[in-house]
Amino acid sequence: MSYQSLAATTANITELRRNPMGTIKEGKGDAVAILYRNEPAFYCVPPELYAYYLELAEDAELNRIVDERVKRSELSL
Repeated sequence: MSYQSLAATTANITELRRNPMGTIKEGKGDAVAILYRNEPAFYCVPPELYAYYLELAEDAELNRIVDERVKRSELSL
């Protein structure tokens, strides 16, 4: 079975254990897919990128709330 890596940079768990900071730096600010037996096991994400992802998730939730309230106000008009 083949798996899609969602990161341009990959490393295996052994590389991560040997040099965790170097492995993260290889991603040059992007996520690094950590492989276990040639399958993505997890993704290492730099703090800045993680904060950006959290902001996107929060924006999506706020948009959902706004859309809900707009629909509600249209019904009451």
